[in-house]
Amino acid sequence: MARRKETQKQQERAAAAGIKAKPHVTKQQTDDERERVVADAARLLARAELRGSIPPLITPFKNDEVDYDAYAALVNFQIDEGSHGILVNGTTAEPSTLTTEERNRLVTLAIEVTAGRVPVVAATGSQSLAESHVLTEHAVAAGADSLLIVTPYYIKPPQRGLVAYYLELAKGHDLPWMIYHIPGRTAVGVTLDTLKACKDKSPTFVGIKHAVNDLGFVSECLHEFGADFRVFVGLEELSFPMMAVGACGLMNAVGNLRPGVLAQMCEAVEAGDLDTGRALHDQLLEINKAVFFDTNPIPMKYMMKKLGLLATNEHRLPMVPATADLAAKLDGVLERAKLGAAHAAVSRPTARDGGSAANAGAVSRPTVAPRRKTAAR
Repeated sequence: MARRKETQKQQERAAAAGIKAKPHVTKQQTDDERERVVADAARLLARAELRGSIPPLITPFKNDEVDYDAYAALVNFQIDEGSHGILVNGTTAEPSTLTTEERNRLVTLAIEVTAGRVPVVAATGSQSLAESHVLTEHAVAAGADSLLIVTPYYIKPPQRGLVAYYLELAKGHDLPWMIYHIPGRTAVGVTLDTLKACKDKSPTFVGIKHAVNDLGFVSECLHEFGADFRVFVGLEELSFPMMAVGACGLMNAVGNLRPGVLAQMCEAVEAGDLDTGRALHDQLLEINKAVFFDTNPIPMKYMMKKLGLLATNEHRLPMVPATADLAAKLDGVLERAKLGAAHAAVSRPTARDGGSAANAGAVSRPTVAPRRKTAAR
């Protein structure tokens, strides 16, 4: 009783001084708000249908400029081939050679061209929190379905720094977001405790892209967070093994070359047809290895050009095209895989009013088709 009277006196003194008292928030109100955020995140996650094959698209260049028309055509190619989503500005896109404006325009373009037919996952991480904020805010405003945020590279922050970094980027929006775990490129990994801390404090944290040769970590994540936790495979050679222990899909560079086979493998595994999934994985084995004959996406871009999926095979420094020796080696891979230039023809999109896709807002919107369920085939 005495404590209540003292509180009332404090409120009266504050009112007399013109200070507006903060409303009292009960634990029940806090719990209710968290449940609302969790429910909203679950609805967004269901809308995004984050599972299956979501290839990280390459960035086509022409005379050292981003070829937005070619990029739009590649997005349509992925959808036509049955991919379950599009990943924009992943490692395969050479994002560190792109400006922030170019990365943002690619996100807008992908959203325009997909027109709701498949989810668009925007990779918005960098080594700089300020730059990651700019990329994330743009992706949210543009209408991306989910975010993939790489661990800050080069800096080698402590785990508590990673948690603070990710929670900062998760503020101000309700999009599902995932951590891109690729310590071979970033020089920093994430621990299970770090994932727990992110999960406890951000209901919209929904999964990881795991580009590490560590099947055990996949099992640990799914055991800790449940089967709804999204684990996407980021290493081609472990595609089937990781999915067999519970990963929900693939974000593999080889999806630029053989998107249909990857989509079929994901659908087979989800349907419980492990024999078919294993056979498709075996069919891709040599091409999966070829992706890493040199730094990704050097082999991938060469093979795409060879198959007619790209008009040019250009990179930005310090990335460079395949050497003659590497080209001969990759030609052998394609020949043994019975792939030739007739494998796929990518038609360029028609822009509104005869314009160009170089301005992302000018890309013609394809007819909107309902999103497929992963095992619909």
